[in-house]
Amino acid sequence: MNLIGMEGLPLLSDAKTYSISAENPTGEKGGGAQAVPQADSPAARLGPGWKVRPCITLEPRTITQLADIEGPGIVQHIWITVGPEAYRDAVIRFYWDSEQAPSVETPLGDLFCNGHGLRYNVNSLPVAVNPSGGFNCYWPMPFRQRARITIDNQRQEPIPGFFYQISYARTKVPVRATRFHAQWRRSVATQQHPEHVILDGVRGQGHYVGTFLAWTQLSNGWWGEGEVKFYLDGDTDRPTICGTGTEDYFGGAWCFGGGEDPAAAEPYSTPFLGYPLCRIEPGEVPRHALYRWHVLDPIRFRRDLKVTIQALGWWPDGTFQPLTDDIASVAYWYQAEPHAPFPELLPVSERWSR
Repeated sequence: MNLIGMEGLPLLSDAKTYSISAENPTGEKGGGAQAVPQADSPAARLGPGWKVRPCITLEPRTITQLADIEGPGIVQHIWITVGPEAYRDAVIRFYWDSEQAPSVETPLGDLFCNGHGLRYNVNSLPVAVNPSGGFNCYWPMPFRQRARITIDNQRQEPIPGFFYQISYARTKVPVRATRFHAQWRRSVATQQHPEHVILDGVRGQGHYVGTFLAWTQLSNGWWGEGEVKFYLDGDTDRPTICGTGTEDYFGGAWCFGGGEDPAAAEPYSTPFLGYPLCRIEPGEVPRHALYRWHVLDPIRFRRDLKVTIQALGWWPDGTFQPLTDDIASVAYWYQAEPHAPFPELLPVSERWSR
């Protein structure tokens, strides 16, 4: 049985499909379109059963539960849209089975490759962001007992107009099915140690499936000479997998076509690799966004995993320049539970872009 790949579409299945939204908060069979319109509602003339409750308001400093699903099953598609004020100030978390700690914990926008609190389009296979700010996620997320998804508004003001739809299937889950994980980190590289840690402290068996970077450039010139390194299963000083440069890891080449002028770089967005944002505006620090999905080339680990990226440019004499750039990242991976604790997420004031 294959509920993920297109080759399984013609096959009959005993799976049952459900979808959670503001119009059907539990997602249960026959549970939708029950809200009664108020006198001032756009649906007041039409009555119940029409478009009465398409969205919710996220109250300030409040965690809202979006989904609480009884398993076994698999989350197959998530669609969300909301104003950009929620992108870094609202945190989305996923909890699988009986675990108390989240397996996914990231600012909302970054999970969908919209970093820096900015809105831009992404045209990839597992993540798509369409005009204007329609967030879509197709990472398959199996669970056996229970799945919970929450959104945490960490602003001091309410966030209105939060629209969402979470589609899932109740079905048998293979014994070897792992759980989806995503973790956000942010750091400022230093000249003494020009490196950002994308992921560390992972324990257990699994496979790494994706990287998203929101890179704020704090130095002039080219910023992407650094290598991405994967330390697998006991690696210490030397990684098993070592790339050749930032643009190379994300499937580009030669400074993304910009040469010595980063503003001339050519953005792109493809099914597995992309550079969807190159924002270089007068009066702003340059900002970049990049993603790579290891869908066809997952990086397998049996015991532990660490992933890093260097921040390097060029000095005028042709030697590498260590950069003090501001880098935020999301790492995406699957692993057998339980997972090791995540580092504490930075507070709102330390998640804003410069």
